[in-house]
Amino acid sequence: MTRKTVEFYFDFGSPATYLAWTQLPALCEQAGAELVHKPMLLGGVFQATGNRSPAEVPAKSRYIRRDLELYAARYGVPMRFNPHFPINTLLLMRGATAMQMLDGGARFGDYCRAMFHAMWVDEKNMGDAAVVGAVLHAAGFDPAELLAQAGQQPVKDRLKAVTEEAVARGVFGAPTMFVGQQMFWGQDRLDWLREALAQR
Repeated sequence: MTRKTVEFYFDFGSPATYLAWTQLPALCEQAGAELVHKPMLLGGVFQATGNRSPAEVPAKSRYIRRDLELYAARYGVPMRFNPHFPINTLLLMRGATAMQMLDGGARFGDYCRAMFHAMWVDEKNMGDAAVVGAVLHAAGFDPAELLAQAGQQPVKDRLKAVTEEAVARGVFGAPTMFVGQQMFWGQDRLDWLREALAQR
């Protein structure tokens, strides 16, 4: 029997991705599926696909912000819209890639938790390297070591490759999840994802 998996293409800079991240582990556990994290650079996806952030469309931005607040309340998770949004997440996503590659992923979950909470609960300006360093330190990481790892060429190459892979598979935004070849875009598609897992 083929093991069920959910491939999760994500970027910390997306509030909808934060909400999906709060729900996916339990959803996958209930379905007996493995959650496979795929850090990508959302800015690179936008550039490749011609898509753009809802933040650039004022009416859409206002609507989506309220929509996300309603979902956060439904999920029972904390969420505050970051006043520094949109934030360049290149460093953060390289850090996620480094955590996967260089320590076997042992503290990958801790890293993701620290980044998502800094962005979407604590309202930190994660485009500021000094702030990123402080967040890493508070989460028990060595900021200098991790940031040095994030700057290594293999890490840069891996993040670029996963981003290109995402685009090649039809990804145009975040979060995007795959169950086999079925693609689900948006945290508001988790019910459909759950049904797809139940059918496998």
